[in-house]
Amino acid sequence: MLKILEDLILLARERKNNPVEDSYTNKLLKDKNLAKEKVLEEVNELIEAVEENSNKIHEAADVLYHLIMYLEANDIKIEEIMEELTSRRK
Repeated sequence: MLKILEDLILLARERKNNPVEDSYTNKLLKDKNLAKEKVLEEVNELIEAVEENSNKIHEAADVLYHLIMYLEANDIKIEEIMEELTSRRK
């Protein structure tokens, strides 16, 4: 199940190192402000979808995708986030 998230992270890192022309992923990775705006937009769309009980899965997927791109654009590694979460276990 989590393989798809790992694949998405690896794709972001691959595109960061080997950009593909006209790639939406590369636009997000290069433009940190665009990446930030998309995360905010997608979170708001998810909240609206939850409140209206419609299209929740689609919007949640958009949030995850854009958050991963935002994190990678800002050199925030998911491995470090996982370590932080692990350290918070009680």
